[in-house]
Amino acid sequence: MAILRIDSSANTNDSVTRALTDRIIAKLGDTNVTVRDLALEPLPQITQTWAVARVTPEEDRAPEQTEALKESDKLVAEMMAADTIVIGAPMYNFSIPAALKAWIDLVARVGVTFRYTEAGPEGLVKGKRVIIAMASGGTPAGAPVDFNTPYLKTVLGFMGMDDVTIISADALATDPEATMANAHTAVDALQSSDARKAA
Repeated sequence: MAILRIDSSANTNDSVTRALTDRIIAKLGDTNVTVRDLALEPLPQITQTWAVARVTPEEDRAPEQTEALKESDKLVAEMMAADTIVIGAPMYNFSIPAALKAWIDLVARVGVTFRYTEAGPEGLVKGKRVIIAMASGGTPAGAPVDFNTPYLKTVLGFMGMDDVTIISADALATDPEATMANAHTAVDALQSSDARKAA
């Protein structure tokens, strides 16, 4: 089973979400892992050229439009090739890091990862398992001011990924030991890909 690991924490030394994604990957037991570190390799912001290129038929694109979509095409291919996507998503100011938003902007493409039909929008990225490692200083996952996990579940679901598990370490400023113990328990309860298939 192929895993796409996405890290977005600006903290590359002692990040809680990076530690959790390490633990999640180890628990899943898969060795075919593609790593996309959005802090070490920042993605470009979308531009006017990119926005026009994404709705221009491939055969009609100018060379600069094709070039503008190259990174997006690569990211979409990584996502499509994965069976499981593990996302480290720390909460910055009640929402996701800008680095992670840049990834979402580049992979959420009409006609590629979702489409509009007479019955409404349809996600085209199907059959994926997504595990999100979320960390915050004190905002509980699911709280009214948590704009991190609901947003991720919404936008991933819009693209067709509705098998989403949240592993939260969401009280680090008040009780870090209990918070991490709870998060580790949640990771340890995850089933491997083989176990899920057998079930």
